[in-house]
Amino acid sequence: MNSYKVDEALVKKSNFETMPRLFKYLLKYKKTIIGVFALMAFGTIVDLINPLLTETAIDKYIMKNNIPGFIKIVCFSGILNLLAIGAIKLRMIFMAKTSNKVIQELRQQLYDHIQSLDLAFFDSRPSGKILARIIGDTNSLKDIIENAVTTLIPNLITVFAVMIIMFVKNWKLALAALCTLPFLIVGVFLISIMAEKHWKAKRQKSSNLNAFINEDLSGIKIIQSFRAEKETDKTFQDLVWDDRKEFIRAVRWCDAFGSWIDLCWGVGTMSLYLVGVMVLGIDNVSIGTYIAFGSYVGMFWQPIMNLSNFYNQFINAASGAERIFEIIDTKAVVTSKEDAKEMPAIKGNVDFKNVTFGYTPNVDVLKDLSFSVKAGETIALVGPTGAGKSTVVNLISRFYDIKSGQILIDGTDIKDVQIDSLRTQMGIMTQDNYIFSGTIRENIMYGKLDATEEEMIEASKAVHAHDFICKLEKGYDTPLTARGGELSNGQRQLVAFARTMLSNPRILILDEATSSIDTKTELLVQAGIASMLKGRTSFVIAHRLSTIQNASRIFVIDNLGIVESGTPSQLMEKKGAYYNLRMAQSL
Repeated sequence: MNSYKVDEALVKKSNFETMPRLFKYLLKYKKTIIGVFALMAFGTIVDLINPLLTETAIDKYIMKNNIPGFIKIVCFSGILNLLAIGAIKLRMIFMAKTSNKVIQELRQQLYDHIQSLDLAFFDSRPSGKILARIIGDTNSLKDIIENAVTTLIPNLITVFAVMIIMFVKNWKLALAALCTLPFLIVGVFLISIMAEKHWKAKRQKSSNLNAFINEDLSGIKIIQSFRAEKETDKTFQDLVWDDRKEFIRAVRWCDAFGSWIDLCWGVGTMSLYLVGVMVLGIDNVSIGTYIAFGSYVGMFWQPIMNLSNFYNQFINAASGAERIFEIIDTKAVVTSKEDAKEMPAIKGNVDFKNVTFGYTPNVDVLKDLSFSVKAGETIALVGPTGAGKSTVVNLISRFYDIKSGQILIDGTDIKDVQIDSLRTQMGIMTQDNYIFSGTIRENIMYGKLDATEEEMIEASKAVHAHDFICKLEKGYDTPLTARGGELSNGQRQLVAFARTMLSNPRILILDEATSSIDTKTELLVQAGIASMLKGRTSFVIAHRLSTIQNASRIFVIDNLGIVESGTPSQLMEKKGAYYNLRMAQSL
């Protein structure tokens, strides 16, 4: 079970494995990155020489009352720092654009990959959790990609450069200023472990919340019908509280970074002046050197503070990146073979040979199922709920792979052909066909994107959708929201029928497709379908047995296979399973 109340189980990967993979996306923008590095190097160099300029201004000009020299060095420093500010602004602009491009590319790759996955993937995940990966998790990566170049690298360079400069100028003062560095390293290591743990938990809780909201809004009609608002509100509060609780825990540990660094910074600064005054003596160190060292101490600890903030972003983004790459690394179970050939034009002969299938490894839905269907036959599948009727038609379209046996279409094993070339020759209608936001025209044309206006109208007329569409104020250009809330159930089904008919399928699958249509309309639709599907194979699943009296044969599905088959009249005469179902409906 993987509902909104259950945290997703991820394959644990090191941040040092996940994040380099993320940063590889920057390699496509090498020229921009090189330019950013150049701007960044210039700004870092200016920052590093500023204390030296200050030391020179004090010791060589102010202390010797050299005003002209002081004015020159101030002007030089001012121009240098203005140029550095400009370099910072430019690098921020370049990296913002680059990071947005990377996020767009990553999101597109993720979306494309999700579309390529088979139905088993979606069966085990609420759509809200998938949405959280595409939107929330990818958004969380923008700052880390940008700051990896503009924050991480310059601050690391600054820290090491400051250490070198301090030791070159006065190693004793340097040791005094950096005496707390070992304590910093140990503290940061311990804090980072806890912070990472809670940021990952926070991502999980946010995903759970997102999944619940998506499911709740999708089922709002049911919730209101059964007056379950209080119960869902309680669940929402629990999920929000879980999300908030993990966020607070993560933030508290992240705040500990700053507090620990501040403590080490303060102790190091006091140690610098204590050693300078008590050990070296005030006369042995110039005022300019003291001020320069004080500046360098700040330049050493401030980047470390910045790096701690970056690390907080890093571990948060790493959990998001891990969740994204977990999906990207998910392999589709149902795929075309490397040497798969294109499916020839389908005639419509379908053969199941000893087919065994189950949605879970240890539970079979169908076992050793065998049957043959000739081109042009209409096969009705009936039986109790959960017997495997929809499973049969899903296997024909290869939405799932069978455990054993063979499924042949015109003598060709469907595992040997390209999936796209197979499905493009099939038309699938279900009880709840999705209507997309857009116009009626756009929804019908979805069946064949390059269809002409005449083809679209012909398909609509065939299923008797044209008349009601023309009565609408804007006709085929009538705008619809997602799921087609502006139309009745029957009208939505007719639009979906027109969409399927436009695709001109060689094999038609109707899974409870006429359940939302009134009896009068259904008779018209059945007549339209019959005229269009002459010579085409069709599989019809219907609980309303009165709608399948024109079927070539009826398969009664139960007990892992076909328990009875024949024409409607033969099965009625036999007085077996089908007869009992028919009699039960006539009561």
